[in-house]
Amino acid sequence: MNKRPGDLVQGDKTGDKSLAEVVKSYIAEKYNKPGAVYLGVVHRLDRPTSGVVVFARTSKALSRLNKLFAERETEKTYWALVQNRPPKDFDRLEHFLQRNPKQNKSYSHSKEVPNSKKGILHYKIKKELDRYYLLEIQLETGRHHQIRSQLSAIGCPIKGDLKYGYDRSNPDGSIHLHARSLKFLHPVRKEPLHLVAPPPDDVLWNACL
Repeated sequence: MNKRPGDLVQGDKTGDKSLAEVVKSYIAEKYNKPGAVYLGVVHRLDRPTSGVVVFARTSKALSRLNKLFAERETEKTYWALVQNRPPKDFDRLEHFLQRNPKQNKSYSHSKEVPNSKKGILHYKIKKELDRYYLLEIQLETGRHHQIRSQLSAIGCPIKGDLKYGYDRSNPDGSIHLHARSLKFLHPVRKEPLHLVAPPPDDVLWNACL
């Protein structure tokens, strides 16, 4: 499904209703299922981020999808809008990400530091707007806040992302980071799937299409 900015993928301490609960209710109603509905959360997106989210409807599908994600047999593409031009038109970024749970933030280091994990992504400038650059990003690893932290480390914080150095927030609390597409083999039918999510309907995103 296409997650809106602000939606929670899975319940947290805020107690706000999550997408997982919404999808469970939808399945129960659509398929007239009595009792508890099974739904597996395969992966998550940060709350202010939008885009493709996949859920599993059976435990077998969940275990197979978890394996695909763990073994990086998926292809994730993200779009990000930044105000500063990156140092290069395209590049491979490699950092060691150190997570600070108290701040709910990850710091990118050029060298390995205690309790850090390697994060790798590839970006390219996909489009130049009047005041912003649309970056297309392919993830090699899936670390906490990886794209947000690594882009900030090269002087390109994402529009609206106060936590990672952008100078002001977006009015709705979103950031301009969108999970654009996801490719993987269907866990049961073994057919290739390519899921593409349109970005939120706003002036900047619309200018990217």
